Order: sequence, then C-alpha cells, then structure tokens
Amino acid sequence: MGNPVSCKTFEQGCDASVSQVLEQGLVIGIVGPLPPPAGGMATQTRQLVDLLSDEVLEVHIVQTNAPYTPQWIERYRGLRAIFRLVPYLFKVWALAGKVNVIHLMANSGWSWQLFSAPVIWIAWARKTPVIVNYRGGEAPQYFSRAISRVRPTLNRAVKIIVPSHYLEKVFAEYGFHSEVIPNIVNLERFKWMPGTRDKPDGRFTLIVTRNLEAIYGLPTAIKALALAAVEVPNIQLCIAGTGPEQVPLQSLCRDLAVADKVHFVGRLGPGEIEKFYQSADVMLNPTTVDNMPNSILEALASGVPVISTDVGGVPYIVEHEKTALLVPVNNAEEMARQIIRLYNDHEMREKLILSGLEEVTQYGWSKVKPRWLSTYSAVQFKP
Repeated sequence: MGNPVSCKTFEQGCDASVSQVLEQGLVIGIVGPLPPPAGGMATQTRQLVDLLSDEVLEVHIVQTNAPYTPQWIERYRGLRAIFRLVPYLFKVWALAGKVNVIHLMANSGWSWQLFSAPVIWIAWARKTPVIVNYRGGEAPQYFSRAISRVRPTLNRAVKIIVPSHYLEKVFAEYGFHSEVIPNIVNLERFKWMPGTRDKPDGRFTLIVTRNLEAIYGLPTAIKALALAAVEVPNIQLCIAGTGPEQVPLQSLCRDLAVADKVHFVGRLGPGEIEKFYQSADVMLNPTTVDNMPNSILEALASGVPVISTDVGGVPYIVEHEKTALLVPVNNAEEMARQIIRLYNDHEMREKLILSGLEEVTQYGWSKVKPRWLSTYSAVQFKP
C-alpha cells in the first residue's frame, strides 16, 4: 500500500505554527520510555522531546523506564516493580499539575496496565487532558482479550493518535476514532551515501536491526541466509541488537553451518547505527508482529533495499516491488528467494532505493511537526 499520511486525516487541519502554540502558552508533558535500550517507542519519545524543545516549546518528560533506585533492587523482580512504579506515579501526579496537556506514549499488554492507564486516570482526576499516542503492534491481540478493561480508560483520553493506518483500522473495529500522525525519522542522520557499500572483498551484506526477541522472527532471517548462501557464497548477515534469544540464535547458526556468516554486533549507539546502514546491501525485517517499524524508515532513508514480512502495519508503509519486497511471515524460503533476486537484479535494487528515498520524505520532522502542533493546539486545555 504505502499510502502517504494526509493532513486531511485531521479535523483541525495542519496549519498550526510554533508561534501559535507559543501564543497559547502551551506547556506539554510527555510520558514514555527513553533509550537505552533504543527500541522503537523509546527512540520516538527521545526524538519528539528533543525536536519540540528545539522549537523553544516548554516540554516536561516523565520516563516510564527510569533507572532503578537503588540500582541493586533490579535483581528482585517483584520488589523492583514497586520501586519503579511508586515514584513514577508521584511524578505523573506532579506533571499533571504543571502542564496543559499530556502526550502519552502507550503500548499493549502489561505496559498499558502499569504505565499508561494510571496516567490517564491521574490526569482525569487533575482535569489535565491526555492525548494517547498508541503504538503497540500487538493491539489486535491485546484488545481481543482485554478491551473491557481498556475501554473505560481510553474513553477518558481527549484524542487517540496512532502512527499508521493499520492501527487506525484496528481502533475503528472497536468503535474508537483515531487520527494518524506517523513516526519521525531523522533525515539528516539517516541518508543515502552512494559508494559506501563498495567492498573490496565483494561481500553481499544483509543486516537486521531488531532486538533479539522471539516476536522479531530472527530464525527466519538466519534460515533464509543459509538457503541463499548456496547461490551467494560471499553473503553475510550482521545483526544489531541484544536480547534473550541470542544463545538459541547462535545455536541455530551452528546447526545450519552458517556461524561464520552471521555476526552479532550487539546494540549500536548514535553514530554507529548510521554507519551500519551504510554498510548494508539489504535490510531484512523478519518480524512476526509489527506496526510502523523505525528500522524500515531508517533503511529507506539510508538508501538500503528492504525485504520484510508483510505483517501488521508494514504493508501500509511500503509497497511490494515498489518500495520494498514483502514475504509471508515465517517463510524463510521466500525470503531467501528475494535475497537472491536482489543479489542478481541490480535494476530492482536501484528501483527500491530511489522509490524508498522518495517515500520516506513524508516522515521527516518538517512534515510531521505541523501535525503535532495542530493536535496540541486543538486540545481544549485548562488555563
């Protein structure tokens, strides 16, 4: 599909400016996770806080994943939850008393119950409007089993904002009106630099930039590499991320006799991740659940062709054979076929690069900023 997100999504239009928001005296509170780790929602929270602050807007942040105090408490699961949650609730209470509107970065499952729902109820008690920015790719599964608990809380939000038309559709199925404001990609950090992939050894480099967790389907990428290596002997796969699945994934590499072709490079920070994309010939996104992955947007902006599973919101942001190649979930054979195709078909690789660069421009801050400003401006906040 790859449909552009139109300003017409918003009833209030996209004409608000920074000066208009400043004239309103709007103070914005943002509640969400921050890196590390640099997951999708944490990265988006960090970017939004920094970009809004750069616009000379007054922004206050309450972090949902703040470090444990004292640090040793992290070793005790039940106890550490209390040590994080109690200070968090006090901070949210204080935040609701000093801002005009709260922008809540929300996710599915236990994260919703522990960190999102309390924000909405505390803000409701303090008469502070909350914009719920819901980002969970597992929303259909979560709503199917928990909507009776979620609905009363969501009804107290003044707006529901989602990053994709996929989630807009999910919310509509449960009777909720939502509006679409896409993820932000830093087009100054992630950019195409022709010539950086010319390798003296002729290596054909695949990358994955997802955490090593079961939902992200890393075994599919490794199996696809093993199959593709029969026809592409100079192939390698570099995986950037950490997580609980690393040992099983390394074992799988040994079982498939590709341990020498798969490199686990760990978590990469700013400056490193940009170079990682520049080193890649193709990015794989083998995930089993997804909404609007930052990794795809970053790859497109970096001029890296993408092969992704066609799950969740992915077909809403890229189009098969135009801006990416899409394959069924858990289908290593089809992913391998597309890897071999891109290795042999230079014209297709060039087409994906150029189309991807054009598509990703709509996710730059200059395009997304007026949408957020219009949303904040339209909220009837307390004086």
